Amino acid sequence: MALELRLQLKLAQKLVMTPQLRQAIKLLQLNRLELSDALQAEIEQNPALEEEAAPLETPENLLSLSATTEQNSAPDREQDITRKVEVSDNMTEVNWEDYANNFDSSFSFAHETPPADAPSQFEFISEKPGLMAYLQWQLAHCDLDKKEMEIALFIIGNLNRYGFLEVDMEKIVEATECEQDDGEYILEVVQDLDPPGIGARDISESLYLQLERMGKDNSLAAEIVKHHLPLLVARNFKALSKATGRKKLEVVRAVDFITSELTPFPGLPYVSENTNYIVPDVYIQKIDGEYVIRLNDDDIPRLKLSTHYQELLKNCKDMEKTSRHYISDKLKNADWFIKSLHQRQQTIYKVMESLLKFQYDFFEHGPRYLRPLILKDVADDIDMHESTISRVTSNKYVHTPQGIYELKYFFSTAIPRKGGESLAAESVKVRIKKMIQEEEKDKPLSDNAISEKLAEQDIQIARRTVAKYRDQLKILPVKHRRHAKFSS
Repeated sequence: MALELRLQLKLAQKLVMTPQLRQAIKLLQLNRLELSDALQAEIEQNPALEEEAAPLETPENLLSLSATTEQNSAPDREQDITRKVEVSDNMTEVNWEDYANNFDSSFSFAHETPPADAPSQFEFISEKPGLMAYLQWQLAHCDLDKKEMEIALFIIGNLNRYGFLEVDMEKIVEATECEQDDGEYILEVVQDLDPPGIGARDISESLYLQLERMGKDNSLAAEIVKHHLPLLVARNFKALSKATGRKKLEVVRAVDFITSELTPFPGLPYVSENTNYIVPDVYIQKIDGEYVIRLNDDDIPRLKLSTHYQELLKNCKDMEKTSRHYISDKLKNADWFIKSLHQRQQTIYKVMESLLKFQYDFFEHGPRYLRPLILKDVADDIDMHESTISRVTSNKYVHTPQGIYELKYFFSTAIPRKGGESLAAESVKVRIKKMIQEEEKDKPLSDNAISEKLAEQDIQIARRTVAKYRDQLKILPVKHRRHAKFSS
C-alpha cells in the first residue's frame, strides 16, 4: 500500500478555552482568602493594573478653615509673628543636656530580667517541632552507637500520627540489617521515651506501656487492657467482672482509671496541623424585616487601569512596535481581569439571591426547615449552567442570622414524607441529633428506635440510613452512649 500526503478541508465546531476564559473560571471558584492572594499576585505581574486609592474624607470645617485663612488681616499676621518669636525665646530655656546622646557602653539588654509575661523564644519558631523531632532530641541523650542510632531512627521514622509502629520486627531487621535481639532492644529504648506508650503496635500495647510506666503492670487495669480490650471498648462491666473474677465495683474503678488517666493515641498531641480560618464570602442580614445580601469586599483592593500606561500608548506615536504591543497587551489583560472580577461578584450575588429564595424558611427558622435542593434548580432559576453553580458554591461560606454555613450546605437530597412535603437530608439529621440530645442517659435510643420515632413524624427512613446519618454527625452508637448506674 502506497503512502501519500493529502490536504483536506474540514469544518467543525469545538469549544476553545482561551486564556481569558480560563482566568474567569479560576477567579469564579476562588474563595475569599484565595481571591485576595490572586489579586495581589496579578497586581505584581501586570504593571497596567493599579490599586485605586480610597477617597479621602474632607473635614466639615475644611472650607471654613481656608476662608478664615484668606481673610487674615495684616495685624493678625503681626500677632502670629510675635507668637513665633516668643516661642523661639522659650526654646532657649530648655536644658538640652537632658536629651544628649550619652549612653553607657557596658549596658546590655541581656543583663535585664525579662518580665514574667514576656513571650518565650520558642513562640517565635516558624514551625512547631513534631513527634519525630521530639523523639530525636531524646535519642541524642541516649548512649547509642552509630548502628543503634540508625535502627532507632528507622523505628521512629515508621511511627504514624498516633504514635504506633507501622512495621513489624522482620521489616526492621531486614531494612537495618541487624540482629533481631538488637532490633527488639532498640524498640524497648524507643518505648521508654516520652510520651508514654510511644512505639506500640496497637492500642492495647500502648495502654499497657503507660500502666507499666506507672508501676501498675500487675494491676486489674493492666489485665483488662491486655486481654479484654473489646469488652473495655463496649463497657461491658458484667462480662469484664466475669472474665477477670473481680467484683463489679473494682472493674468500674479500673475502667474509670483507664479512661481518665491514659490516652489511647500518645502521638496525637504532637501533631502540628495548621488551623484554617473561615472568612465569609457573603453576608446576609435582616434589616427592617427584609434580608439584605452583601458581598465581603473588605480588604480587597479596588483595581483600575494604569493612567500612565494609557497616556503612554495614546501620546507616544513614535514608540517601537514591540513596546507598543507589550503595553497594549498588558492593558487588555488588565481590562479583562477587572471585568472577570466584576462578573465573579455578580454571579455570586445571583446564586446567593436564588438560594435565599429557595431556602427562605431556613433563614427564618433554622436548619430544621431546610428544603431539598439540587444544583439544577438554582441553575434554571438564574439561567446558568450547573457547572457554574458548582464552582460558585465550592469552598465558599455565607454568614447568616443562623450562623456560618458553606454554600454547598443548602443543597440536600430529598427524603420522602407521607402526606407532606419532602424534607432535606440535613433537616432529618437535625431531628436525629435533637432526639439523641434529649434521650435518657441510662436508656439511650438505638438506631431502630430513632427510625421508629421518625416514622411517627411520617419520615420513612431505614435503620441503616439512621446509622449513616449518625456517623456523619460523629455521634457514638448506643452501646457507647449508655451510662450505666451502679450501686456501691
